[in-house]
Order: sequence, then C-alpha cells, then structure tokens
Amino acid sequence: MTATTTPAPTSVPPAQADTSASGRVTVARSYRFEIVKLLSQWRIRLLLLACWLAPAFFVAGVSAQSTLPTDTLFGRWMHATGWAGPLVTLGFAGTWALPLLTAVVAGDVFASEDRLGTWRHLLVAVRSPRRIFAAKVLAGLTVILLLVAGLAVSGTVGGLVAVGNRPLVGLDGHLLAPGDAAGTVLLAWACVLAPTLALASIGLLGSVVLGRSPMGLLLPAVIAPAMQLAQMLPLPVAARLALPGDAFLTWNGLFTSPAQVTPLLIGIAVSLLWAVAATALARVLFLRRDFTNPTDDGSARRAVTTAALPLAGLLGVTVAVVAATTTATGSGIEQAKVQHSLATEFAHLYRVQTDQLHRPAVTEAQLRASAACTKAGVQDRDQGPGNDWRCVVSWHLPGVAATGSAVYQLDITADGRFVADGDGPKEVNGYFLVRTPTGDAPNPLWQFDGGIDLLATSPDSPAP
Repeated sequence: MTATTTPAPTSVPPAQADTSASGRVTVARSYRFEIVKLLSQWRIRLLLLACWLAPAFFVAGVSAQSTLPTDTLFGRWMHATGWAGPLVTLGFAGTWALPLLTAVVAGDVFASEDRLGTWRHLLVAVRSPRRIFAAKVLAGLTVILLLVAGLAVSGTVGGLVAVGNRPLVGLDGHLLAPGDAAGTVLLAWACVLAPTLALASIGLLGSVVLGRSPMGLLLPAVIAPAMQLAQMLPLPVAARLALPGDAFLTWNGLFTSPAQVTPLLIGIAVSLLWAVAATALARVLFLRRDFTNPTDDGSARRAVTTAALPLAGLLGVTVAVVAATTTATGSGIEQAKVQHSLATEFAHLYRVQTDQLHRPAVTEAQLRASAACTKAGVQDRDQGPGNDWRCVVSWHLPGVAATGSAVYQLDITADGRFVADGDGPKEVNGYFLVRTPTGDAPNPLWQFDGGIDLLATSPDSPAP
C-alpha cells in the first residue's frame, strides 16, 4: 500500500498574506511607491540638487562683491551679517523659485499617469482611487518640503560661512541678536510654507482637471505672477490680504518690534483655506473620473465650472470676511503711519550710527524723533503708495538746544514697504563710509528699508 504524501505548506510573509487577504495596498505602501517614482525622475533630482547647493553659492558670491542687491529686502545688509542671505533667498524664492517648483512637482503628479497611460495598471495594483489620491498628494508634498528645506538651509549656510553670525538690522532699525535673528529667520521660512501649499494644491487641481494638457503643469507658475501683479496694484487692504500668496510678502512683518503679525496670520489662514479647498476639489474630481474610458483624461471641458468658479467664489468670500473683520480702509498707507514708521526707524538707526562713529551714547527716548511727511499728488491727500513722498525728520540731542533735521525721499510700494533715501544734510544722512569692526560700510542713515503695518490703527486716531 502506497502512502500518500501531502506537500508541506509554503510559508507566506505576513505582509503579503495581509495584502492578498484584503485585496488592497495600504496608503503607506502606495506612498513609498510614489516617492520612489518621483525621486527617480531626473528633473526632480536636479531640482533637489539645485535647491540644496545653489543658494549657498549665490549668497556667498554676492556677499563677496562690492555691489549688493539693494533693491531686494535685506540685500543691503549682506556685508554686515550672514542672516541677510537666507532672507534674500526667501524673497527670491517667494517670487520665482517656489511657484516654479510647485508647478514641476504638484502640477505633474497626476498628469504623468495620463501621458504614460498607466492609470489602469495602477488601479489594478492598488484597487482604490482614494488611496492612490492620498499617496500621490503626500508624496508630492514631501518632495516640495524637501525643496523648501534645501533653499532655507543652503541660503543660511552660505550666509553664515561667507559673512558670519552677526546681529541683523530689522525693518524698523532695531538690532536683532544672532540668536533672535536665527529664530526669526526660521519662523519666516516656516510661514511661507502656507502659500507654498496653496500653490501646490492649485497645481494638484490643475493636474487632475487638465490631465495631459501642459496647462496643468504650468498653472501654479501662471497664477503666482498674476498674484504678484495684483500685489503691485493699489488694491484695498482687504483684497490684498485675501490673495493666497500674500504671506509671501507679509513675513517681513516679523522683523519689526513689535512684530506686525496680524497681516501675516491673515495671509497664512487664507493660504491654508485655499490649500484645503483646492485639494478637496481635486479629490472630488479625481474620484468621479471614469478610468475605464481612456479618452477621459479630465481635460479642460469641466475646468471652468468645477475648478475656476469655486475658487473665484472662495476669493470673493475671503475678501468679504477680511473687510468685515478688519478696521483698515483703502490702501492702508496713511500720512500718520508713514511718519510714525520713519521716525521710529530713524531713531533706531541713529543709535547704530552713533555707536559706529564712537559718539556719546543716546537713547530713542532722548532723541524724541518725529517726522513730517507730504505726498506730491494733490488728489492723493497724503496717502497711498508712490515715489513722491517727502519727509523731514527732526530730533533732539541731550544738552543741545538746536533741533536737528534731515530730509528723506520715500518710495512706498503698495504692500507697505518703503525705501528711504537721504537728501541731506550730508553729515547726517548723506553717503559716506563708516569704519566698523567688520569693515567699511555705508552710513546706515543714508538709505534704508522700512515697512508700514497696513492694518495698524493710525497714530493720530483718537483713543476709543
């Protein structure tokens, strides 16, 4: 009698057994797969390399030159402190780099599957459009965060190595110690993550709605310059703060004392609201898509009704809410605010100049600095942006009976930033070099940048 042998059961790894039993792939496994796909693309690798290396070489190279980018915020201080480098990088990134990076990454996350025709293969493997969407969004977000971190770290390392860990002059003239400057710079970079996420979500929405169309890839790169153009116009404060990219500008309010946090917090909240809304729209449209039809790639036939109109409605709602919850009207640039900001910064920088020239120390309270400003435009009634502001700053020195005065020409942009150009007397706010421990530097009272809080109550307003 022949004995019947039963083959030994083949052992199955627990993870494989769970996957076979449930018939699905987890979000974590899908996420790892999407990360590998993204990082295997040559353009993503090139962007990562550029973000982690280029800012350091740029900041170090510019800091070694005699001519500085004075038209960029904090650019005039790149010889004085290494903490100006990451802020110059941040200004460039918010204007150009981050919109392009989000376009390349988020704008192609879904469209790449349309171009390659791999949706059905992916659905067979994962068996859940919801998990596919979550994995792709998380993978794209991870790569974008790596790119932003590279820009911040590289710009900081380049500045500190080239110039050193020295105090930073804030936008109101007060000095930030190296430790305070480090924390504030880090916070400024963290704040621009919100508008970056908003642009990334718009890119995801474009990638879903427009499919293989190249416009999906370019959508964040098109919308960001449009928002920058709007920021240059004399818009009402409520409309300005309701734009999802406003936090790319309002981070500079962190570098005043006290910090101008209200516009920044509003900008962050609006950006996060846009990020959530655009991502939710992209998810709904993705889950409604007919993947059995190879011609249904989410092209532009529903782009206006399903994407553009809801976001336009969101913009209208945020403008109305900001207008109803803030007190500022018009452009927010008023004569009293300009005078207060200029006098405060002049007093701080006067102390810096006094220390550099080894003169007797003086405090801001002793100076009692004040400013009288007028705008050339008759119809402007001393308010609004423009390069036709003229101010006379007055101050007092202890033991001196005469009152000092200096003239400044101001160029104020629509977002409240101004550049003050000294117009005499030469020995006070003219151009001359001052010998400092770090080398010769221009007179700090000659030209300087400042900022006006558009939402602040006018100093001339009566107390409630």
